[in-house]
Amino acid sequence: MSDLLFELFSEEIPARMQAQAAADLKKLVTDALVARGLLYEAAASFATPRRLTLHIVGLPARQPDQREEKKGPRVGAPDAAIAGFLKSAGFASLDEARIDTDKKGGQFYVAVIEKKGAPTLDVLAEILPAVVKNFPWPKSMRWGAASAEPNPLRWVRPLHAIVATFGPETEEPDVVPFEVGGITAGNITYGHRFLAPQAIKVRRFDDYVSKLCDAKVVLDPARRRDSILHDCKDLAFAQGLELVEDDGLLHEVAGLVEWPVVLLGEFDASFLEIPGEVIRATIRANQKCFVLRDPATGGLANKFLLVSNVLARDGGKAIAAGNGRVVRARLSDALYFWKTDQAPLPDFADCGKPLDQRLAKLRALNIVFHAKLGTQGARIDRIVALARELAPKVGADPDKAARAAELAKADLVTEVVGEFPETQGLMGRRYAELQGEDLEVAAAIEDHYKPQGPTDRIPTAPVSVAVALADKLDTLLGFWMIGEKPTGSKDPFALRRAALGVIRNILENKLRFGLQDAFRHSLIVWNGISPNVFDEHAEGEIVRQNTTSPEFSGLLAFFADRLKIDLRERGARHDLLDAVFALGEDDLVLIVQRIEALEKFLKTEDGASLLAGYKRAANILKAEEKKDGAGAFETAPSADLLTEAEEKALFAAMEAATAEADSALKSENFAAAMQALSTLRAPTDAFFDKVTVNAENPDLRKNRLSLLAHLRRAIHLVADFSKIGG
Repeated sequence: MSDLLFELFSEEIPARMQAQAAADLKKLVTDALVARGLLYEAAASFATPRRLTLHIVGLPARQPDQREEKKGPRVGAPDAAIAGFLKSAGFASLDEARIDTDKKGGQFYVAVIEKKGAPTLDVLAEILPAVVKNFPWPKSMRWGAASAEPNPLRWVRPLHAIVATFGPETEEPDVVPFEVGGITAGNITYGHRFLAPQAIKVRRFDDYVSKLCDAKVVLDPARRRDSILHDCKDLAFAQGLELVEDDGLLHEVAGLVEWPVVLLGEFDASFLEIPGEVIRATIRANQKCFVLRDPATGGLANKFLLVSNVLARDGGKAIAAGNGRVVRARLSDALYFWKTDQAPLPDFADCGKPLDQRLAKLRALNIVFHAKLGTQGARIDRIVALARELAPKVGADPDKAARAAELAKADLVTEVVGEFPETQGLMGRRYAELQGEDLEVAAAIEDHYKPQGPTDRIPTAPVSVAVALADKLDTLLGFWMIGEKPTGSKDPFALRRAALGVIRNILENKLRFGLQDAFRHSLIVWNGISPNVFDEHAEGEIVRQNTTSPEFSGLLAFFADRLKIDLRERGARHDLLDAVFALGEDDLVLIVQRIEALEKFLKTEDGASLLAGYKRAANILKAEEKKDGAGAFETAPSADLLTEAEEKALFAAMEAATAEADSALKSENFAAAMQALSTLRAPTDAFFDKVTVNAENPDLRKNRLSLLAHLRRAIHLVADFSKIGG
């Protein structure tokens, strides 16, 4: 078995593209090999700022031979059919074909085509240039004189060299013979741009990694990340400080350097009056540096860590000093923004406190939220109305919820958020606290954006929950009303994230209201109707029509899909989800409780037996309803037509079980409801053992089928068992 080493050496690849590019390289090459019958033992891809590398282990020396039998026309078929068969098989005459006989005695021609496998080296020479030419970069470029040629090679940055070697471990590997874009594949690569730029001859992956390391290149991005994190923690500890870890920044920085060297920088302590989040955003966004925390105060320290790509002769002092000067300049700007945002706005000085003045400015500028959805000011009005309406349902003070919703977007026109958009919400909270807003209101301004991802925390304070739900519900309903729905992998307005945010807010806070009710309130707000006079308002019918429209149903179905995905990720069975959703319930907390109770019940012997009995009854009904028509047996069974002891017992058991289950469901005791239905197990088994459902007497037959339909309805009180597998 042989190994492949494939490297594409170029100018700097943007850090954000490296991981996906490495994955694409691996997939494109391995898929092409497998499609040609070449299986392998293992494959791994790597990326540095200047190279993509692929290593494939355990490839055979050549493709397996292939034998294909192609059935042709019958013996004696027209000449045209015979000629077409010979051409497709590559035969000169019928003498090369075999004649077989089918089961009916007819004879037909068969072409046996044997194709000898090609050497893997030749297959690679075909695959690799095609991969390079068709590589799926998000953005690519042409360069040099070759860019004027027809169909020039495009790459993310100018491509300089290609390494492609193939061979067994015990022998000198061959260079895969191909050329693409004027670059001929070989066995020469290059080390670090500044520390070891000389050409390096490589043979296979092991010596390639070793020689790159000697040339100050760490190939594996995971190893670079580990090295950066370890050195940052050590250097912080040596200063008596703690590293503020940032996984996103760590991945980005590891994609900017091939030989990471961690250095310590410093800025004036006077800048620490700026909120720590702004300092971090400034240093992170502009200098790609890590901030440090002082464990004694819990606040940030006036020192930071940067990652250099060179080993400087002075130990990095000049590099650290240069970064310090840039950081100080950036922090001077941030300090100016921070102070400016707290000062009155001359044109809006009579509009109240600083944050209220920014809100007035936002309204005056008529900033558009979306061309079809109006301005940010109009959207704020809707969120305020909806937050006030939702507040009692989540245990929040309506006035506080309305005030928080009113100020929630005001920081969008502040100087700090304008410079650092990632601080929106957080800065709103800071400014709200400074102007003496209620602490619950201030917290809600920050938390109403949450959760922004599957690992982000959710708000738990009632005021924050009310505003967070109002913001997301307004977004979802608005974009749904204008037809901007997610399609496939495209979701430009993050509606899936908004829906999951609503779901998590409801489930994790155990909020008890239905989704339809929540969207009804949002529709009322959209139509400019006061909720207090909804029933009497002339426009009320518009809202009623909207709630029964296909679009509204589609939005609820979209939520159901998001909930199913969320619950499946938590381990819930997909068939149980379908069984409970079929009931039309939209109280998410109740849905989850039903699913949990149903899963526990079906693991018991009674549950499994009842499911089997249900399926037997459902199958009989399905067959007979095809004859008599849907709904033919939905009338209640007549007690006077119950002649057998077993059917009488089943009827009596169902009456008792249904009443008990119904009572348990009203008190939301799903376990008790299922336990009540489990008492039907024995009488159901006895009924099927002793009673002939399709009796000759048509009245008895219909009554017994009605009895089974009654059983089906009883079990459907807890879930649609027809959706459950097993």
